[in-house]
Amino acid sequence: MDSGNRSNRNLHKAECYSTERKRGRTPSVIVLGAGIAGLAAARSLHNASFQVTVLESRDRIGGRINTDYSLGFPIDLGASWLHGVCKENPLAPLVGRLGLPLYRTCGDDSVLFDHDLESYALYDADGKQVPQELVTEVGQAFEEILKETNELREELEEDISMQQAIASVLERRPDLRFEGLANKVLQWYLCRMEGWFAADADTISARCWDEEELLPGGHGLMVRGYLPVVNTLAKGLDIRLGHRVTDIIKRSNGVNVTVEGGKTFSADAAVITIPLGVLKSHTIRFEPKLPDWKEKAISEIGLGVENKIVLHFGEVFWPNVEFLGVVADTSYVCSYFLNLHKATGHSVLVYMPAGQLARDIEKMSDEAAASFAFSQLKKILPDASPPIQYLVSHWGTDANSLGSYSYDLVGRSHDLYEWLRAPIDNLFFAGEATSVSFPGSAHGAYSTGLMAAEECRMRVLERYGELDRLNPLIYEEASQIMVPLQISRL
Repeated sequence: MDSGNRSNRNLHKAECYSTERKRGRTPSVIVLGAGIAGLAAARSLHNASFQVTVLESRDRIGGRINTDYSLGFPIDLGASWLHGVCKENPLAPLVGRLGLPLYRTCGDDSVLFDHDLESYALYDADGKQVPQELVTEVGQAFEEILKETNELREELEEDISMQQAIASVLERRPDLRFEGLANKVLQWYLCRMEGWFAADADTISARCWDEEELLPGGHGLMVRGYLPVVNTLAKGLDIRLGHRVTDIIKRSNGVNVTVEGGKTFSADAAVITIPLGVLKSHTIRFEPKLPDWKEKAISEIGLGVENKIVLHFGEVFWPNVEFLGVVADTSYVCSYFLNLHKATGHSVLVYMPAGQLARDIEKMSDEAAASFAFSQLKKILPDASPPIQYLVSHWGTDANSLGSYSYDLVGRSHDLYEWLRAPIDNLFFAGEATSVSFPGSAHGAYSTGLMAAEECRMRVLERYGELDRLNPLIYEEASQIMVPLQISRL
C-alpha cells in the first residue's frame, strides 16, 4: 500500500508552480464536480494560471460535504470529522489557517473507535444502562478479535467477509465469546465498525478492511462544520451550478463535456471527481468507452451508505457523553446517537444508521425516519421529549451521490482504488474512491484532487511544449507556517 508520506509529498506540487504563456495561449481544464476533490483540483490549476471551469450538478458546492444552517447553527449532514488531527493530514494546514475549532472525540488512530470507550453510554432495549466496566471489557475483547482476524486471513488462500472471519475467530477462541448482555454489547461494537465502512460486515473484506492508512492524532469533529473549508477553496473560481454532465468525449486535442440541456464545454483536459455511485449508475456516456480495467474498478469497489437523522430538542435530557447506544442481539437492530451538545453546546442528537439499515430507512418519508430515530431513543430514555426540529440525509438515493463512501468488498483487490485514480490520456480522476491510502475520507478526497491537478498540469503543459518554462510560484497558503489546530476536549 502507498504510504501517506509519499502521498503528502505529492500533494502540494500543483500549488507551487506557475507558467509563462506563449503567444497568449492559456491551458484550460474542466473540473467535473464541486466536492472537496474537485475544488482542490480547480484551486490548484487556477493558481497555476489555467483557465478552469467547474461543472456541478447540485445547486450548491461541497458534494458529500453539506453543512446545513436551517436549524440556526451549522450541522454537517455529510462529512463532519477530521480523521487524523495532525500536521501529516493534508487538510490540517487549511483547517488551522482558518482557525476552525475541532472537538477531539478520540485520541486513538483506530478504525474501530472514533470515540474513547469512557465516552459511551450504552443501554439495553429496556432502558437499563450497561455497566461501564462491561462496555470496556467487551470493547477490549473486540479489539482482540480483530487482531485474530489478521492472523486468520494469513492462513486462508481466498478472502472472506468480516462477518465470517469474526465467527471463525470466536470458534477458535472460546475465551472471546460472550453471552447475554455482553454479547449484545459485542454486536453494538460490530455495528460501530459497520458504521465506519457504511456497510454490513457480510460484505466487508477481511483481507483489506484495514488497508486504510490511519493518521495519528485521533478524530476531531468540525465544530463549525466543513463549509468554511469548501468556501475557501471555491473563492474566485468559475463554478457552474445545476450543470449535470451527460457526455464526456475525449478527443486527441482536448475534451468536450455536455450537460443536460445540450450545452457543451471544451477544454484541453478534464478532471473527473464524479462520485463513485454516479459512475456506477452509467448515466454519463464516455466516448470512447472507458477501458475494461477502469470499468472493473468502478464496478468492484464497494460503496456504502450512512445517513444522519438530526434531532433538535428544546432541552437536554440525556447524559453528558459523546455517544448513546442501544445494544441488541444483532448489529442491524443496534443503534447509536452522536451527542452534539457535548461538542457544540446545541441540544442535538444525531442518529446514524449505516449499511442495510440506512437503505431501509431511506425508503421512509423524512417524518417517518425522524419518528423511527426518536423511537430508538425512547427505548433508552423513556421520558424523552419529542424533537422540535429534524433533518434527514439521503446519500443512498440522492441522484448526485447514490452512496456515501467507498470500502473494500469481499474478494476484491485494494488496488482497484489506484485503477480508478489512474488517468486516461487527458482525463484525470479524483475523489475519495480514488485514494489508496485514505479512502472514504475528506482528506483522502482532497489529496487526490491535488494529485490529479498536478498530473493534469504536467500533461497539458507537455502538449503545449512549456514544461521547460515552469517557474516557481510562492503560493500564499502553502508557504504559510503551519497554524496549530484548535483542539478541545471539555
